[in-house]
Amino acid sequence: AAAKGRFVALVSTSDRDSGRNGRVSCTLYGHQDLELRPAYGNCHMIVTAAALDREREAEYNLTLVAEDQGPNPHKTIRPYTIRVGDENDNTPSSSRSVYRV
Repeated sequence: AAAKGRFVALVSTSDRDSGRNGRVSCTLYGHQDLELRPAYGNCHMIVTAAALDREREAEYNLTLVAEDQGPNPHKTIRPYTIRVGDENDNTPSSSRSVYRV
């Protein structure tokens, strides 16, 4: 489980070209519960945009697209799987208060 705004992963991009050809933009696709935020330089953070709960969804399949800003842009597409860890957040329950055996 993870609360909203929790850090999930750091993603780094690079392009050896100069000028516009070397500037990279990133976009994350796959699920609205996770989002991409700028971190520093060519690094971005994947963070939770909503609370995650393993009982609701155990894993998220995402696609990160990195694209340069050149006149004929080049892009790289990378799939990522985020697995949500389980947390003991549910109280045990029973349908009866007394059982006779």
